[in-house]
Amino acid sequence: MYRKIEDFIKDWGYESEGTLNLFKNISNEALNKKDHENVRSIAVLAWHITITLNEMLNKAGLKVTGPDEHSKPPSTIKEIIDAYESSAKSVTEQVQKQWTDASLLEKANLYGEDWRNGVTLSILIKHQSHHRGQLTVLMRQSGMLVTGIYGPSKEDWAKYNMPTAD
Repeated sequence: MYRKIEDFIKDWGYESEGTLNLFKNISNEALNKKDHENVRSIAVLAWHITITLNEMLNKAGLKVTGPDEHSKPPSTIKEIIDAYESSAKSVTEQVQKQWTDASLLEKANLYGEDWRNGVTLSILIKHQSHHRGQLTVLMRQSGMLVTGIYGPSKEDWAKYNMPTAD
């Protein structure tokens, strides 16, 4: 749980930059590819990450801008990147503008439970990380490069002439 706005803003900057860097490696050709009927497409996962920013935080009382939570993924990765980038920036702006450190202890009803605002911000980041992990697997299966976020990716290791696990 976040107790200070500045701590969230620092983490959010790192997390949203990592998501944008990952999105930038997605090709339009791979967006709707599905290797299995029980797996979301890359487009659906990337769009889910994007629409959750305003969907979740608006339920917590913020006025974050972004695509409608029921909207379908756009047809190009550029459109997804643009929407994510705009929404991620709005998250930063609205948290700083509308909430204080004291606000992080206040509760809002999300998904049938009362969450402190500081918990909501923590869950937003964990939710994004969770789906970003799923996305990296699909990207690998489609032959796309994966960027390291919490540590080097296989490609990053290769740049440093380090052995990569096969």
